[in-house]
Amino acid sequence: MTCREKEVCLDCGQYRGLLAPWQRPGQKEGRAQASVSTASHRAPEASRPHTLKVGRLGAGAEWPGWGWEVRPGEEASACSHCGPRFSSPGLLSALAVMMAVEEINNGSALIPGLRLGYELFDTCSEPVVAMKPSLVFMAKAGSRSIGAYCNYTQYQPRVLAVIGPHSSEVALVTGKFFSFFLMPQVSYGASTDRLSNRETFPSFFRTVPSDRVQAAAIVELLRELHWNWVAAVGSEDEYGRQGLSLFSSLANAKGICIAHEGLVPLPRAGGPRLGSVQGLLHQVNQSSVQVVVVFSSTHAARALFSYSIHSRLAPKVWVASEAWLTSDLVMTLPGMDQVGTVLGFLHQGAQLPEFPSYVRTRLALATDPAYCALLDAERPGLEDHVVGPRCPQCDHITLENMTNGLLHHQAFAAYAAVYGVAQALHNTLLCDASGCPEREPARPWQLLEHMYNLSFRVRNLTLRFDTSGNVDVDYDLKLWVWRDRTPTLRTVGAFNGSLQLWRSQMSWHTQGNQEPVSQCSRQCKEGQVRRVKGFHSCCYDCTDCKAGSYQRHPDDALCSKCDQDQWSPDRSTQCFPRRPRFLAWGEPAVLGLLLLLGLALGLVLAALGLFLWHWDSPLVRASGGPQACFGLVCLGLVCLSVLLFPGQPSPARCLAQQPLLHLPLTGCLSTLFLKAAEIFVESELPLSWANGLRSHLWGRRAWLAVLLAMLAEATLCTWYLVAFPPEVVTDWQVLPTEALVHCRMHSWISFGLVHAANATLAFLCFLGTFLVQSRPGCYNGARSLTFATLAYFITWVSFVPLFANVHAAHQPAVQMGTILFCALGILGTFHLPKCYLLLRRPDLNTPEFFLGGSPSDARGLGSSGGGEGTRKKQVTPDPVTSPQ
Repeated sequence: MTCREKEVCLDCGQYRGLLAPWQRPGQKEGRAQASVSTASHRAPEASRPHTLKVGRLGAGAEWPGWGWEVRPGEEASACSHCGPRFSSPGLLSALAVMMAVEEINNGSALIPGLRLGYELFDTCSEPVVAMKPSLVFMAKAGSRSIGAYCNYTQYQPRVLAVIGPHSSEVALVTGKFFSFFLMPQVSYGASTDRLSNRETFPSFFRTVPSDRVQAAAIVELLRELHWNWVAAVGSEDEYGRQGLSLFSSLANAKGICIAHEGLVPLPRAGGPRLGSVQGLLHQVNQSSVQVVVVFSSTHAARALFSYSIHSRLAPKVWVASEAWLTSDLVMTLPGMDQVGTVLGFLHQGAQLPEFPSYVRTRLALATDPAYCALLDAERPGLEDHVVGPRCPQCDHITLENMTNGLLHHQAFAAYAAVYGVAQALHNTLLCDASGCPEREPARPWQLLEHMYNLSFRVRNLTLRFDTSGNVDVDYDLKLWVWRDRTPTLRTVGAFNGSLQLWRSQMSWHTQGNQEPVSQCSRQCKEGQVRRVKGFHSCCYDCTDCKAGSYQRHPDDALCSKCDQDQWSPDRSTQCFPRRPRFLAWGEPAVLGLLLLLGLALGLVLAALGLFLWHWDSPLVRASGGPQACFGLVCLGLVCLSVLLFPGQPSPARCLAQQPLLHLPLTGCLSTLFLKAAEIFVESELPLSWANGLRSHLWGRRAWLAVLLAMLAEATLCTWYLVAFPPEVVTDWQVLPTEALVHCRMHSWISFGLVHAANATLAFLCFLGTFLVQSRPGCYNGARSLTFATLAYFITWVSFVPLFANVHAAHQPAVQMGTILFCALGILGTFHLPKCYLLLRRPDLNTPEFFLGGSPSDARGLGSSGGGEGTRKKQVTPDPVTSPQ
């Protein structure tokens, strides 16, 4: 089926028939062309575009010129209970567009040699009304019809671009319509974030930021002032619903809780009253919420505050959206100065100092009958069918009807929109300082191509349309300051992605000008986290972070664990690195043990020196001679083994600690074992057995026994080191602030077996001497051996429970002390008494006293080197006895 071109006629009858189903009840078809004398009907000068060389250059503009005002206590309707109310922002926007067009036409920077034309229409803030001028704009140039084609590449509509509308709800409708034809549309007030969708609105641009930026700024303001418990209200339209949704999502992501949330119905014909919002306001009034965010259109905000004032609700902090922050409808509401503190964000713009004068001139022309007659004579017939009857309430408007202090802000966005279109037209027509070259008339889609990512200058301010059609404009934070019941705007901060707040400029409604607090729970102190109670994350109890954990962020709900190489005290906000802890040389315990080591080594060396000095004496011979000296050397090595425990552990230290302790200790105990065996054989066995065993206990065979004992211990130590090697470990848990570095044993059983060989030798010594009867008048060597083995057992038996129960950091010190006390015990009970006799009782150093025989026996024993004398059965009592 082939496509056929068709035309839709826009004459009076067909156009009214097409739009009749969409008209509001009781509403007449509104007159759309704007003017100054009637505010929303007649333009101050001919609105037809001028025809030049390249054809007609037209711009259409849509703005809200009048609306409905609902008095408190009345129902909104289209009847006599309400009437049209003049909208000064709408007229100011229209006049800003006109001034921008005139400046461009009178200048030569953008389109020299060409002139822009414009047509202005009133949307009444209604999508249905806005569609009338939208259809007019898309009509064929010089025609009243819209052509229906398969290909619109060569289609030339009545205008090249559309400025407006101001309302987000209207822009959503017209934006889709113009996007179908790829007609560039630049709004100066529609801020809903949905319009940033390039797939749905490919030809939509705006000179105001998206509501997403404003919502982010409000959230940053709440965070900066620590207001995390707020109420949020939006108007029941596209602007309010979408803004409230954006704010809620951003607030929740930043930890701000919305205690109460609701929508305010618009006060339109046949619409409901506040409804459920009344209950919401009373809940806010009774709760701890002190801040209310109002993302609302002007009329909904006025209705909300009318009810709040009428109900005498408590003053609050009201965070305003840009739509009503500067509205005279809200500012002039009686009693508005009693609602509390009002502040909100307003996008920045360049100053237009000549704009008030321009407005005054245009309003003066509107009062000239001759000027109005000229406009009526030049008005074409098409607009009469479209725009409807004129507005009699708006025939006499003066500058006093405007909000003088807001002229620049209200007008700049519309003013900048015209310059954006003009810059795109400049780029499309390849204009330069000398003029624009002749070419075919530009089409809207050609203009659209040059508007993407367009940069343009307006009053020394550079603006740029990003990929979504938005401009990056900073915000000022404005505060209402009341003087004589009329608020003025004071700048108290700025937002350019980050918030700057000037607290010294801020004033509050509270007593003493104290900054309001709006929190469900108090702020937790440092080192405390929030334990949420209920459904809102802002209602919580504060709990301390325990040692080993910390508070990472102020809003954390759980304490964060420190890494294993870190530590933290209670209620900490950070972790600290753990210091390595081991038995350091400079610790008091180590210094005390080193003094004890020096004492033990000194006594060992002194005893060894005495034994060597009295090498041939009966006392040394009776003590074992070379075996006694070897035992003393081994005892000194046992003492020196404690030097392996202080200092930072290393693998070599851990492996050497036990072998270097137990091998010398085995050598010492084996010499004591030989002496105990000798005493046992001489005292307890029959003479025939004793004579047969003497050769095994003295001489070279005795050294063979010592060697075998040490080889057995060396075998056990080797097995211990191979099967269960100690290793250096770092324990992160045993100490609160330090990392314990120590040698860890893998098996207590293997550790016990290494000790078992020495314990066996000591036990055999004890058994061989414990029951031996001493001979009167002779030295009791068995008694000293008994006490030496008891000293060994007492120290090592005490070591086991002490080592098992003491803190791991002190275990090396316990081992050092046990070794030294064991060595001192053997030294003090076996060797030092003999040293005492050598020094203090030399008269007892006789063969009779130590060897139990005559001097000749002593010489014989001395010559044999092993004491091989005969045992005496008859003993003469001696009044001098050995120390017991």
